[in-house]
Parts: sequence; structure tokens; C-alpha cells
Amino acid sequence: MIPVPLLVVVVGCWTAVYLTDLMLKSSGYFKHSYEGWLADNGLNISPFHIRWQTAIFNYAFYSWGQRKARLLYQWFNFGMVFGVIAMFGSFVILGKTLMMTLAQMMTDSPSSSSSSFSSFSSASSSPLSSSSSSTHSEQVLQVVVPGINIPINQLTYFFAAVLISGVVHEIGHGIAAIREQVRFNGFGIFLFIIYPGAFVDLFSTHLQLISPVQQLRIFCAGIWHNFILALMGILALVLLPIILFPFYYTGVGVLITEVAEDSPAIGLRGLFVGDLVTQLQDCPVTNVQDWNECLDTIAYESQIGYCISASTLQHLSFPVRDLERAAPSLFRHLKSHGWVVNEEKVQGPGLSVKFLGVVLSAYKRLDGSTECCNNHSVTNVCFSYTNNFNKHLHTCLPIRKAVKATQVCRTNKDCKQGSTFCTVPSLDIHTRLIKVRHPPQIDTLYIGHPLNLHYTVSVTSFVPRFNFLSIDLPVVVETFVKYLISLSGALAIVNAVPCFALDGQWILNSFLDATLTSVIGDNDVKDLIGFFILLGGSVLLAANMTLGLWMVTAR
Repeated sequence: MIPVPLLVVVVGCWTAVYLTDLMLKSSGYFKHSYEGWLADNGLNISPFHIRWQTAIFNYAFYSWGQRKARLLYQWFNFGMVFGVIAMFGSFVILGKTLMMTLAQMMTDSPSSSSSSFSSFSSASSSPLSSSSSSTHSEQVLQVVVPGINIPINQLTYFFAAVLISGVVHEIGHGIAAIREQVRFNGFGIFLFIIYPGAFVDLFSTHLQLISPVQQLRIFCAGIWHNFILALMGILALVLLPIILFPFYYTGVGVLITEVAEDSPAIGLRGLFVGDLVTQLQDCPVTNVQDWNECLDTIAYESQIGYCISASTLQHLSFPVRDLERAAPSLFRHLKSHGWVVNEEKVQGPGLSVKFLGVVLSAYKRLDGSTECCNNHSVTNVCFSYTNNFNKHLHTCLPIRKAVKATQVCRTNKDCKQGSTFCTVPSLDIHTRLIKVRHPPQIDTLYIGHPLNLHYTVSVTSFVPRFNFLSIDLPVVVETFVKYLISLSGALAIVNAVPCFALDGQWILNSFLDATLTSVIGDNDVKDLIGFFILLGGSVLLAANMTLGLWMVTAR
């Protein structure tokens, strides 16, 4: 569902703007001065739409468009080839995305679905949403809605990337138009509901008089520049460690930049901002990708165990002398019925239980795990192991002492020393005991779902070389570049779709004029072919957007 507060704010702001505009235009006193002010400043206001156009950048556009003519000619020729390939390729991408969305609707919960047509899906720890489903991870395009599947605290990145991608797109159209001798009237920026964008105003008569190939260079220039911007973003992301090398170093672990207030990792011996994590369980961590992969591995594999000798088990196991403190009612009950309770055994009528590393009793929880410790214990955990007689036993151990400086294991065979058992924490199927190493602090022992650690602890691969440097700067740069790559790339693909009112419509018309005019003499037949292609592209894009929005909002 779309957040109601966000919806109220957006509708309220636009209502106020529209009513103010209507009042001023209806006022006999302010009408002429207000309309004159709008015209002088190139402003146009309509419901849910504000548009600003100016000619102050015309000199810059003409300077760029008339410089190095032959180089620009080759540049926009490459763009023309890319645009035609992208136009036909967009059909394949949209068709594949639609099939994956339909498959997702049948199998996935809406929480893992995709959500405004504006981003490439990313497999890294990316600011965008990720899903555990294989179907979703292969999608090239996914719908994103600010405030729903884009965090509120990242909306600045989102809207800045949208605006920059739009400006670069229109700069491409403007320079190409000037290169082809089409008059350039001005450049502008608009705001539609909450989405910013840009546009260029070209003299349409000049545009209609030039050849179809010249038109193709102009119409393809926008998506070509978006594609190049996305490639530059990818290059910047790859080179970021080198760019920031004088100030930040990488490859030594992940630095914690934020721990959510409700994170299970918070505590006296928990994780704090500035901690450098180098290992999760037996999985070494050198960067953010390692952090994510280690957590995924821990989540999908069974709980790892720890090699503990029989003597250590007996020494660490919950002793009888603690029975009175931990379970006073049980202790009093046993004593009142004539039971003998000492450090060696508990003996009563017809029953004697010796304490040789095994607790007095164990029971299964509803989730299938076994409990053999005091329910309120925060330092002890129930462990299970198989002894030399292949008997499955449980013991209550102080967790920190049990896992300290011990070898990890899956079975007893992994424990090489004699009389050593692989003891595994007895937890429910989704819970894991994770030893987080972040020297010089003592290891953090995290018990919970690995995904909670992933979502509530933010990390970066960049470690400051100097104390005065911010640990957030590389995160800000990296996050913004990822948004720029996603949104600029998506703008290139979506605008290439042969759909009414998009660049793809004009690219298709110019392409058909350039290729079919000599083959099909009848213009009506050519126009009919173009109409059906446009209709198919429009339906395909509308279906993707409708189903994507429904997946993230209605469900």
C-alpha cells in the first residue's frame, strides 16, 4: 500500500499550488501582473505539473553542438545504431520481465516482488530492494515506487539521479539537433507529481524537413547519452577504491556505519558504529560482497557446530549446585519428596540421574528445537551432540565459553582430537548462532535470523586512513552512483520502447521512413505497420507497469 502520510502531503501540496495559481489568475487585481511574471520567467503551472523553460543555456548548447563537427557526427552515428538495437531489444526485455512478473505473482509473496519502472535490478548490497527468489534476481527492469520499495532516507539519491539522468538525456537531444541544423529554442525542467525531469524545445518545422537518418540521430541521442552515463557510473564504481585510495583503504573487512535502534546486534558486547568486522563464523569478510555472501551462506546452510572435548563438556555443563538458583521451585519440590540432590547426582525413589555433561531434563519447543536450559537464561544455550555410542544428547552450556577458541564442525569426524564431540546449538530452523569477529573488541555472539543482521546493520568496504575523515562519505558516493546507473540505464531502455509519446515512437517512425520508403511505396501501409508496432510496445509497457504496481501496492 502507498503510505497514506506521503499521499496526503503530495496531494495537499499540489492542491495548495493549484488553488493559489487559480486564485491569482482569477483575481482582477493580480491577474495581469501574475501572468506577466509567469511568462517572463518561463513558468507554466497546471494540475500536478510545473514547467520552467529558459533560453539562458542556448549559447552553451550551440557552442557544444558546433564544436568538432566530424567527431560529433561519428558520436551520434554510434548513438543511432545503439538506439535502433535498443528499440528492438526493449521488446525482448519487456517480454521477459512480464513473464517473470507473472511467474512471481504465482509463487512469491508481495513483499519480495518488484515495484516504478525506473531501475536495473542489482545483485550487490545495493540501496535498491533485493529478493531471495531466483526469478526476481534475473529481472533487468523492475518497478520502483518511492516510499514503498525505496527507503524514505534514500529519496534524495533517487530524485537527484532521476533529474541528472533526465538532464543528460535532453542534452543529448539538444546537441544532436544543433549538429543537424535544427533550431534550438530552449531548455527546461519540470516536476510531474513528485518526479522531476527535463526537456528541450526544438523548432518542429526544421525537424520535419531533415532526412529520416538525421532525425534518427536526434531521437536516439537521448537514450545514447543515458547509456553512456550508466557506463561511466559503472566505471566510477569499479574505480572508486582507487579514486579514494589516498583517503580510504579497502580489503581488510567491513566498517559498520549504522546499527538500527531495534537491531538484535545492539548490546554491551554487540556491534557499534566504527567496528571493523573481519569474520562471520568461519567465513572471512574483506568487503561488502563477502559480508552479504557470508550471511546468505549462513542463512541457507544448517547451524554450524563447535568441537568440545568430553572433559570440557562435563566442566561447562549446567551443574547441580546451580539448580537451586536457576529452578528454585523444582529444587524445593525434589527436596520435599526425599530426593538426594548433590553435585554428583540427583537420586529419588526408583530413579538416579548422574551429572556427566548432561542436564537433568530437555524438552522440545513447538518450533522443533530442543530446550535444556532455564528459559530466562541469556548466557546459556542448549547444545546437542552425539556421543561415542551414537546416542543423541543435550547439554546446557555457557555460550561464550563453549564457542571460545574452538574449531568449527559439522560432524564428529571434523573434530580431529580424541573424545571430542561436535556440539551444535539447538535453535529453531531460522535462527542461527553467529560469531562476529571485530578485533580488537571481544567477539559478538549474535543469535537470530541472519537477514535481521543484514537489514539492521549497515556496512562499507572503505576504512578511513585518518580520524577526521567521515565514514559515511564513501557510502553516500557509492549509493548515489548506484542509483545513477540504475535510473539512467532504465531511462535508456524504457524510452527506447516503441510506445506512444516516448522517444521510441519517433525512433520507429524515422527508422521505417529510412528503410521501408523505397521498399513499400504506399505510405499508408508503412504507417499501418508502424501503428501496430507502437500499439504492441505500448500494451507491453503498460502491462509491465500495471502488474508491477499491483504487485507492490494492491497486494
